[in-house]
Formats: sequence, C-alpha cells, structure tokens
Amino acid sequence: MLFQEEEYNLFVNDFNTSIYNLPKESNYSNYIFLCVGSDKIMGDSYGPLVGQKLEEFFQSMYTNVKVIGTLETPVSALNFNETVSKIYSSYKNPCVIVIDSALSKENRIGNIIVQNSKIQCGKGTNKQMKLIGDISIRAIVATNYNTPRYNYKSLQNVSLKQVLKLADITANGIYQVMKYH
Repeated sequence: MLFQEEEYNLFVNDFNTSIYNLPKESNYSNYIFLCVGSDKIMGDSYGPLVGQKLEEFFQSMYTNVKVIGTLETPVSALNFNETVSKIYSSYKNPCVIVIDSALSKENRIGNIIVQNSKIQCGKGTNKQMKLIGDISIRAIVATNYNTPRYNYKSLQNVSLKQVLKLADITANGIYQVMKYH
C-alpha cells in the first residue's frame, strides 16, 4: 500500500461517519458505488481506479453492494446520465455513493473529502452532468484554475503515484467500513 496510516485512518473515520449519518428511515436496498472518471486523463482516473479495487474486494461477497465504473467499464461524461438513470430504474431504493476526482486550491491537493451530499461531477471541465449521490467522496488531484481549458490541462498533468495513493486509501477504507455494515 502506498499510503500513510494517518491519512487512511482519517478517511475511514470520515466515511464511517457518513454511513452512520445516513437517514435511518431511508431503508436503503443497496449500496451503489458510482466511480466516475476516465482512464484517458491521469487526474480523472481516480474514480475508475477506486472502482477497480472495490470490484476486486467485493467480488460477489456482498449481494447488496454494487460497483459501477471501473477501468474496464468507466463511467464518464459520455455515459454518465444514462448510467444514473439505469441505477434508479434497476434498484428500488439505492444509497448512491459517488466517487470522483476534484479540483481545488493547490494546498488542498491530496485531500479526500467525504460528505453526505449530492455532487455534480464534471463541473471543473464544464460538463453537464446530473446532481447525484447520498454520499460523495472526492479526491482533490489538481489545481482549479476556474477555466475549463486550464482545468483540463491541470487534470492531464497529475502524478500517477498521487492518484494511486488516493485510490488505495479510498478503496481500502471503504472496504474496511463496509465489512461492518
């Protein structure tokens, strides 16, 4: 594993708190991990990398956990809205956990933000994607220049080592928490 224990423990605590803070009356039928991104752009590959690892961890181990978006079958701006519609037509009351890379200030690169809220994927590159999620997990991988063209370039010039580290923390942390839910 590429990560430090402190970063891992912080993520596990944040994700566990988010799962715990889900509305009890929701009675979710499934946990859907929607891992968004493309392996064609280094900074955008965080989601599919997490999805790939989660798919390996959860291999038919849990019937109520589904991973959508891997390196082999990515969910990107090209198929995002269709995939979201399919999730809600296939599952009665899913808890959708959206995993995506994000842009922010340079001093926040490397942080993983976990929130009990919807997110709009693709905002940094001006993609028109639906607002989605009961929980959002965003890894800040590059600087936000507030201009789609520069943000796209920013995402292309990200360290693979950094993206792999963030994906490892996220996937291992999710697996650790989900073992007890």
